Amino acid sequence: MKHTIYVEHAESVRSDVRLSIPLIKRCIRETLRLEGMDMPCEVSVLITDDDGIHGINLEFRGIDKPTDVLSFPAQEFAPGEFVPGDIDPETGLMPLGDIMLSAERVDHQAREYRQSRERETAYLVIHSVLHLLGYDHVDEAEEKRKMRRREAEIITEMGLKT
Repeated sequence: MKHTIYVEHAESVRSDVRLSIPLIKRCIRETLRLEGMDMPCEVSVLITDDDGIHGINLEFRGIDKPTDVLSFPAQEFAPGEFVPGDIDPETGLMPLGDIMLSAERVDHQAREYRQSRERETAYLVIHSVLHLLGYDHVDEAEEKRKMRRREAEIITEMGLKT
């Protein structure tokens, strides 16, 4: 399946915390494959710093602090139920949405949770893609359990368990 994935670092991201773009693309592709997304789609990822994500978090969620990842779905899905959405007539792709990652939060959380930055990056990217595909964890405990279970399954399937 041909998905188009755009990933870039903001200029403000320090070189010592830059994230692996190939890993991010692999996580997105594998999550889409394992979730059964067979429609060609497009995902954009911006890797930023704490200041950058703080401003977006405040603007869009009213939360005045940095966070690790934000997801901005372009379609409305129920998990596993992908009804074709708006297709871009120029590309033939269905835009799934945008992801914003804070490289500084990834670095901090990897140290805090005593795992590699690659494992923390993978977890946050998988988590965010699941949001783009309709998973949620805000309102119901069962939805949160289902999402956490799926994240763990995908990480294991990708060989990123530890």
